[in-house]
Amino acid sequence: MKKIFTISGIVLLITCLSRCHKADLLPAERYDDRLSAGLATNFDASSHAFTHAIDGLSARDQRVHDLGDQTFESKFVAAPAPVFGGLGPIFNNVSCINCHRNDGGGLPTTGSATSGLLMRISQAGTDAYGGALAVSGYGTQVQDLAILGAKPEAHVNISYTEVPFTYPDGVVTSLRHPVYELQNLYTPISVPYMISPRLAPRLVGLGLLEKVPENTILAFVDDGDKNDDGITGKANYVYDAYANQIVIGRFGLKANAPSLLMQIAMAYQQDMGVTSYPTSQESAFGQSQYQSVTDIGSTELADSMLNYVTFYVKTLAVPARRNVTDPDVKAGSILFNQVNCTACHRATIYTGTESSTPQLSGQQIHPYTDLLLHDMGDGLADDRPDFRANGKEWRTQPLWGLGLMQKTTGTAYYLHDGRARTIEEAILWHDGEAKKSRDAFTQLTNQQRDQLMKFLNSL
Repeated sequence: MKKIFTISGIVLLITCLSRCHKADLLPAERYDDRLSAGLATNFDASSHAFTHAIDGLSARDQRVHDLGDQTFESKFVAAPAPVFGGLGPIFNNVSCINCHRNDGGGLPTTGSATSGLLMRISQAGTDAYGGALAVSGYGTQVQDLAILGAKPEAHVNISYTEVPFTYPDGVVTSLRHPVYELQNLYTPISVPYMISPRLAPRLVGLGLLEKVPENTILAFVDDGDKNDDGITGKANYVYDAYANQIVIGRFGLKANAPSLLMQIAMAYQQDMGVTSYPTSQESAFGQSQYQSVTDIGSTELADSMLNYVTFYVKTLAVPARRNVTDPDVKAGSILFNQVNCTACHRATIYTGTESSTPQLSGQQIHPYTDLLLHDMGDGLADDRPDFRANGKEWRTQPLWGLGLMQKTTGTAYYLHDGRARTIEEAILWHDGEAKKSRDAFTQLTNQQRDQLMKFLNSL
């Protein structure tokens, strides 16, 4: 089991001060700048920084977290099998950990056990709940691997073109422009279709983001751009199949998942072809190969195991910030605000009440997201709607843990499809509502840009 790192004395002080778990009882001056997630912060900066449980779990909760960890790392195989059977018949990978390396991000490749990129697919129109309309024979996600006796739906070909970018001061860098194409389709597609790449993100802090009150998220919306900064934002509202209702979306790259439970259940169903109680229908349902290779029966992931994995992800701690007293980091923080990155990447949010896990309750957190959708311009557009998200809109990615991505995963990739190889490259792809901030970033001096990078790498 993974070692639990004890948080410093400042966190113990916070523990004493926050026994009522109310955010308004914790003045801002009580917080150390390193505490990205209040009581849910850990102080490991190694390659395992994303893998720790929040400190202070009860013995029972720690056991559930550890069981979820074991299930998260377990590889599924085709049925029949004594344990972890039910893979496929079509799938993208065989375990959670294969996509989320060290609980971090994925590799922007497809078709192998090391791949962390998947391809969504749909046709024009919406389903009964306003979601993406499935393509006959393919559903809403392309599964590019298959068990013996079945065929992968397609091969995803990825090609890149280098596009030079020159700063006003003459410094030249390069942006990587991707093109995606479906090849070797197992059956023809008879209608025009849209595809959208999605890279597996890091998982830290999701339990905290689930506890951000809905009214807090909605308060970030600037409908009509009243402050004239070019940034509006909007919430996505999605169908929760388990609760059978339309709710605000929080998770997924287009805020298209309503809860951690549903995000994880849908990943098992779509990414691995493994059914569970919220998603009991095989991803291959309706396909010509479904009946011949699928054992129709009970769900393939035990209810307890799905609940374990959900609790595991919910209780992953957030790494503390580093180098917070460095003059360049401090200068970079000021520049981050000056170029208005914080209009979307909100630095400070308070979580609501969480009775079962007090470390998530009433915390002052610094996720650098507003959980809203924003128009990111034509360059990042996938032209594929997802509930209320249009083809140009993406959810603001949380930035906590950003500076440890390289260390935790070996090679870091950024943005929704991993096209960006550096944080700088990711910034330069920003457009649409973020155009003013992107342009302001390019107007900084080379030294100032370096300071801003040092700040972002401290997160």
